[in-house]
Amino acid sequence: MVRSVAIITISDSCFKDNSKDTSGPILLEIINKKFPEANIHSIIVPDEKEIIERELKYFSRSNIDLVLTTGGTGLSPRDVTPEATKAVIQREVPAIPVAMTMSSLQKTPMAMLSRAVAGIRDKTLIINFPGSKKAVVECYDVVSSVLSHAITLINNELEEVRNVHDKMQSNHVCPHNKVSNVDISKVALRPRESPFPMLEMPEAFNIVDAVMLQWVEGIEILPLYECIGRVVAQDLISKEPMPPFPASVKDGYACLSYDGAGVRTVRAAVTAGETPATPLATGECARVNTGAPIPLGADCVVQVEDTKLIKASEDHQTELEVEILVAPQPHQDVRPIGQDIPSGSLIVKKGDVISAAQIGILAGAGYKEVPVLTYPKVGVMSTGNELQEPTDSNLRPSHIRDSNRTMLKALLNEHGYSSVDCGIARDEPGELARALAAALARVDLLVCTGGVSMGERDLLKPVLINDFNATIHFGRVRMKPGKPSTFATCQVRGKTKFIFALPGNPVSAYVCGQLFAVRALRACTRRTGGFARMGVRLERAHRLDPRPEYARAQLQFPALDELPVATMLGNQCSSRLLSACGASVLLELPGATEDVKELAAGTIVPALIIGRIDNLSTL
Repeated sequence: MVRSVAIITISDSCFKDNSKDTSGPILLEIINKKFPEANIHSIIVPDEKEIIERELKYFSRSNIDLVLTTGGTGLSPRDVTPEATKAVIQREVPAIPVAMTMSSLQKTPMAMLSRAVAGIRDKTLIINFPGSKKAVVECYDVVSSVLSHAITLINNELEEVRNVHDKMQSNHVCPHNKVSNVDISKVALRPRESPFPMLEMPEAFNIVDAVMLQWVEGIEILPLYECIGRVVAQDLISKEPMPPFPASVKDGYACLSYDGAGVRTVRAAVTAGETPATPLATGECARVNTGAPIPLGADCVVQVEDTKLIKASEDHQTELEVEILVAPQPHQDVRPIGQDIPSGSLIVKKGDVISAAQIGILAGAGYKEVPVLTYPKVGVMSTGNELQEPTDSNLRPSHIRDSNRTMLKALLNEHGYSSVDCGIARDEPGELARALAAALARVDLLVCTGGVSMGERDLLKPVLINDFNATIHFGRVRMKPGKPSTFATCQVRGKTKFIFALPGNPVSAYVCGQLFAVRALRACTRRTGGFARMGVRLERAHRLDPRPEYARAQLQFPALDELPVATMLGNQCSSRLLSACGASVLLELPGATEDVKELAAGTIVPALIIGRIDNLSTL
């Protein structure tokens, strides 16, 4: 266990001004939560190799279990933390910085420029972290799970080491050695009917929303420019008023309202970014631009259109006197301090999805970083013996290129969610089990396509049940396309993993990816996953399917006082992805009944808005 920790923040700017240290306090907060019983030290030192070496040696002599440094791992001449650490450690632990770099590279290529080092001096583990708050949080997440065991090993606490190893052997499933319990040899005994009940769509949606409440959200600090579309983790307060000074609303002249109309002596112009030097006296005015501060004493602005030039310099470069044609009113065309945003006011609420306008407000309020809720790590995997990589130059006989992973990753990205590629799994129990084990070790939510229907090689559900002890929350839904869509959860190393197993047909994968996977991700942070609905009119008559159908359509807008008209995008069969190209809505068409087998042109139906409605045509 970790009994003592030292945090060394390395930065000249922090050494001069503690308020500039952002990574040290956040790391101190993390360590306090993770090891509440530990004795924790925190210091700031300048970017001097000899000083860093001295402090590292001091803490290792003081029997400190763990020393974490932040800063000085980059490429600038002052970045000497790795050199100081290498001069001190007796044994290197190279896998720790490799693991941090691999994780960070999934977020930014700039991680390649970090030169972190980890190693052991005496009985102290020393790890270098980068200097940014975001990088510190990310790197700590990578190493946190091994710190206690590493300290135990360094101190040769054999009983505790054996306990940990025994626990790992009983719980750990190695993806490379995974053997499936699913027997596919007795083809004649395969089920002829699905054992899973057919759920109606509202029930399936309710299950997704309820199960995703199990997701334990975290908080990460992101640079402001990366926060568009993210969910704010806490209320954000204005640190200063906006505007911070009385500002002119128009181009004109700052005046004293009680002077009324008449001729004024013109003082030097005041432009934006300047501070007026002296108060305005009676009978004077000052030329001001929009947004500029008005001089002390002035209480109004008269627009240029309400003035007349009386006298100017001979070169016409300076106005000397103007006449105010209309008597101004107090506070006319002046924005008082804090009119737009008072100091201390709530500018962004916890739970808000950050928009471009809010980015502007936060930038104006001085925010450089924002705490946002973390998203689940998402993986995308395809299954099928017939699939090959879309980048392969030659198409093999009886094979098709896998388009589902590329399409689903793009779909998730459209909605603001990044994802990792978990590859193609073959339709063989052992290989599928190994692929799932490897994927679930990397991600929190896995989206699979293929292998969920009733064919002899549709093995995803049996493998999940028999090899991962998964709970199948639903295995069939009364919908078109996507009837065999499956939602499951399982436990991997004590953590809940969420699995959406979708049909392999491209349109089914596209529609169900929207309706289930995107909904689940939205529910994790926004606590509401559904898409907005609107009423639309069918352009043409449509014959109904026995199942409720989600048809891809574009909208046309005939007039402001009429409902938009929905045009279905060609053949709606589940293998034809062209029917999803350009779709902005999914039409929710009811299942056919004995009385209603077709919807007439002009019928009003609900539509789910799944895309931007910006490429519209007008009737």
